[in-house]
Amino acid sequence: MDYFTGVRQKETLEISELSKRAKPGQRVKVNGAVHAIRDMGTVAFVILRKREGLLQGVFEEGAADFELKDIREGAAVELEGILEENEKAPGGIEIRMESIRILSRPADDRMPLAIGKWKLNTSLEAKLTYRSVALRNLRERAKFRIQEGLVRSFRDFLYGQGFTEIHTPKIGAKGAEGGANIFKLDYFHRPAVLAQSPQFYKQMMVGVFDRVFETAPVFRAEKHNTKRHLNEYTSLDFEMGFIDGFEDIMAMETGYLKYAMEMLGKFYDKELGLLNISLPEVSRIPAVKFCEIKEKVSEKYGHQMRNPFDLEPEEEVLIGRYAKEEWGSDFVFVTHYPSKKRPFYAMDDPEDSRFTLSFDLLFRGMEVTTGGQRIHDYGMLTEKLAARGMSEEGMEDYLDTFKYGMPPHGGLGIGLERLTMRLAGEDNVRETTLFPRDLSRLAP
Repeated sequence: MDYFTGVRQKETLEISELSKRAKPGQRVKVNGAVHAIRDMGTVAFVILRKREGLLQGVFEEGAADFELKDIREGAAVELEGILEENEKAPGGIEIRMESIRILSRPADDRMPLAIGKWKLNTSLEAKLTYRSVALRNLRERAKFRIQEGLVRSFRDFLYGQGFTEIHTPKIGAKGAEGGANIFKLDYFHRPAVLAQSPQFYKQMMVGVFDRVFETAPVFRAEKHNTKRHLNEYTSLDFEMGFIDGFEDIMAMETGYLKYAMEMLGKFYDKELGLLNISLPEVSRIPAVKFCEIKEKVSEKYGHQMRNPFDLEPEEEVLIGRYAKEEWGSDFVFVTHYPSKKRPFYAMDDPEDSRFTLSFDLLFRGMEVTTGGQRIHDYGMLTEKLAARGMSEEGMEDYLDTFKYGMPPHGGLGIGLERLTMRLAGEDNVRETTLFPRDLSRLAP
């Protein structure tokens, strides 16, 4: 019988371990995937792809106990050789290859995409069709390391602010946002829907933990086929109780963004360099009312407003431009959205009920966050439902939460893929979505 006492210490070394646990001239063992082979004749460079980056192996005829033809791009290998310093090699080190063990061989002789190149010069459609292969390209992979950093910092920051992480159902009886953009399904011969957001549940949980957050998928049955829309995306949500006003929500998000940019700069500098990303300044973010910024943009850029109750994509671009030119900020909070464009649970402005105590955060000309203060009074909530002609059917459990008392609270949802997209300077949200789901794509 065997016993396990913890993580096993491996003989094979990672890139960071090579400099810590080995010295030049020492025999080492590493594993990885063959990323590229550059045959120069009597000498060849075998580039391994590892989780920390690239590692260069040097093959010389007669110095190794195998032939170069034994190795194929895409193969998983374990090699042994002598560690050497070389300032021209990735990371300043390389391994003079002496022996190799093939762990797996690709079934196809050719890769569908040239992933070993610096940049994948192919269409987005091709990258999505061969998604699992395309993501092996270092620059493609780096986008999702950056995305990891955004989620990691979201969790770390909110834990530090006393939030509790929750995990809410994604199948329910009724949508949280209303409207027609709901995926319907049969749930054991009963009607059900996929969650548009965790809104109802995170509000319920404010009554339990005061401050809660979740990172999870949400589903929108919107028949959009644009560069900014997905039918499934990851939402970074939080909800916090005992607030003094919706300004507390904007302040918390500003704190998160400051923390996130600091973390990216500290732990993801390699990926930032690969993608040539300049981190935005977030020491302070301007906030301006919805009606005011529409007027300012209209006056400065001669833009004709078509929708007085919402922001058109081109208006978001102009507002982003205005914020950069006038306030030197890549971010801007647009506050006090019209009530008719916000869900029933949004708190109306007590000074003017045509507007709500809510906001969007625009980042470089695109909305990446929606949030605000919620109605916490049971009577106000049921009155607003009735005023909108909405049924309480399917929302009984949600409404009961307020019947038994709730503190003033509010929260937000951040679109992770959009935030990554703007940060990475991409123009299509599918570029920063691992496996996109849109009107035409259900695979891979």
